[in-house]
Amino acid sequence: PPRLRSTVLAIYSSGVYIGAGIGIFLGGVVLDAWSSAFPDPANAPFALRGWQVAFMVVGVPGLFMALWVRTLREPVRGQSEGLVTPPHPSPFREAGNELINVLPPFTLIGLVRLGASSRVISINLGFAALMAVVAYGLIELLGSPAQWIALGIGVYATFSWRQTLKLRDAPTFTMIFGSKAMRYLTLGFPCIAFVGYGLGFWAAPFFIRVHGVSVAEVGTVLGLSAALGGWMGVTLGGVLGDRLKYKTPLARIYIGLAVPILSIPSGAVILLAENIYVAYVANFVFAVTSSMWIGPAASTVNDLVMPRMRALASAYYILMITFIGLALGPYAIGQLSDGLNAAGMDSSEALRTAMLSSLVLFVAAIVFLLFVLRHLVPEESSRLDRARAAGESIA
Repeated sequence: PPRLRSTVLAIYSSGVYIGAGIGIFLGGVVLDAWSSAFPDPANAPFALRGWQVAFMVVGVPGLFMALWVRTLREPVRGQSEGLVTPPHPSPFREAGNELINVLPPFTLIGLVRLGASSRVISINLGFAALMAVVAYGLIELLGSPAQWIALGIGVYATFSWRQTLKLRDAPTFTMIFGSKAMRYLTLGFPCIAFVGYGLGFWAAPFFIRVHGVSVAEVGTVLGLSAALGGWMGVTLGGVLGDRLKYKTPLARIYIGLAVPILSIPSGAVILLAENIYVAYVANFVFAVTSSMWIGPAASTVNDLVMPRMRALASAYYILMITFIGLALGPYAIGQLSDGLNAAGMDSSEALRTAMLSSLVLFVAAIVFLLFVLRHLVPEESSRLDRARAAGESIA
């Protein structure tokens, strides 16, 4: 139900931090043990390297967990709000159609099947050409062909999906892309993710380079900090988002705004502290504060659309988190670090400076979330009216 939505989504999302933290911890232990046992990878079983074994140890249990997940039963959608949505008669066929709408070059087939005008198809082709030019330019400027080709294809696929969604499901399109709160929300929270993913990715190399610690130590400390701190932060943010929403409908966005304010000091201490133990403590604090936005953000996305639209709205939101946070955060820090190193800066100082620079994205997050504050209450309160106006049939 809406009153518990932030809490439940936060508990669900905490699995990402718990899993990542355990993965780092076990990965460090396995890597050290395997390297000690087989200094020469050629003599190891199947010539496996330590990092390959670490992936297997962490990943294989997921196959068995999948068998258990298969036994779970889907709840009736919308039942908690009295807006029950009947199940789709052919969900897998619909999933196949959706794949066509996002998989180049079948995207054009999807548009034609939906009766898209020549103007819409021309815009699609023009955007594809634009992405190709931009990707080529970035490759020439920065290198990393795989990075920019993959990101360009992803952005084009998203653009094509947006076009087809407008043609086949106008109400869902309007509720997602016609909402100003959604628009700013899917920019603000990904900027927070940019910093979180970036610092999280480079934290281990930073401690190894700057403080000279071993892989096993950094894996143990950072892994446990991420698992425990992330779980605490995500869960705390979700619970506060639900409890405080009784006092103000903007509570969940206020929590989002608090994340950069609380995280910038601890992030700076991680990178500037000379004492490694001070840096470790700051890293744990950062793991708590920087993850508090997860539940409030996901629940706000759900609150802005109708029950049947939540999977698509959440998919688009996660896609933006992936593009801005995951695809660009670690890459941008690494690219800047390499550039500073090539310019003559020591590699450890170059990485420190690049990671510090990423904190600027917290400022962008604050700006976008302030815009969300202006539009969230009227759009949440008018959700049913906006859906009806867009052509949604509501019982």
